[in-house]
Amino acid sequence: VQLQASGGGLAQAGGSLGLSCAASGSIVSISVMGWYRQAPGKQRELVATITRRGATDYEDSVKGRFTISRDNAKNTVFLQMNSLKPEDTAVYYCNANVYAIDNLRWQDYWGQGTQVTVSS
Repeated sequence: VQLQASGGGLAQAGGSLGLSCAASGSIVSISVMGWYRQAPGKQRELVATITRRGATDYEDSVKGRFTISRDNAKNTVFLQMNSLKPEDTAVYYCNANVYAIDNLRWQDYWGQGTQVTVSS
């Protein structure tokens, strides 16, 4: 199983960026998908999660600005980031809890990380 993230880049404060992450491989099912971020010198933190049925949860600082969604048919999760702030600058990682044919158990997988930089 592989997670391939795309999107991100550079934005000005108040601007918008979008991220996507597609899971591929011997996938039977995916339960929760999510986005995490890690700023320089800080620990990785949860940004948002979404269940297979579409229930979402957000870190307080991004509520009302970020929107997580997913396409179950394409095993893809998205993160739309609006009203960006310099403190949103970080490497963003996607995560998925996957049941794969290879090992027949639920396991977390991570994408490679994509840089988001917000200038003031």
